[in-house]
Amino acid sequence: MAGSLIKIDEEIVTSAVASVTLTGIDSTYDVYMLQVANALPSVNAGLFIRATESGTANSTANYDYAFKTIRSDTTFGNVSNTNQNQWWLSFALVGTSQGENGNVFIFNANNSSEYTFFTTEPSSFTSSSALFGGQGGAVYTQTSTVDGVYLAFNNSANITSAKFTLYGLKK
Repeated sequence: MAGSLIKIDEEIVTSAVASVTLTGIDSTYDVYMLQVANALPSVNAGLFIRATESGTANSTANYDYAFKTIRSDTTFGNVSNTNQNQWWLSFALVGTSQGENGNVFIFNANNSSEYTFFTTEPSSFTSSSALFGGQGGAVYTQTSTVDGVYLAFNNSANITSAKFTLYGLKK
């Protein structure tokens, strides 16, 4: 994939913020990739994602997801839900000393007659120091033009540090 990724937007968090929005998705590329590197919450929390339209996060109940969890402290698991107001990069509370990491691929975002689909492969240490990983996907069940992503932690946690990068994949 080297040479195929074109950087569209990047946010490097070095002091606490409530959320980060990356935009720049348009018709230039068919597929986009979001890279999350070492996202740390101010308190134990989970990182969630919303689609943006005209730069504004959509928090309506239009997110469905399914996910396979892989953990070092218990057995494999499945997580799924429909009609949610966001979807999760992973389904574990991330501790304040180990960051959330992962890649998210984004499909059909700029096609206003199709749903936007996401696939994700995160890894992190949970707040109880267990290794967490997984694989899954989500769909934004709204036919609209998605131009970016909004990321935030739940539990009123701030993002204390992270690197978020949005890439386009060359056709």
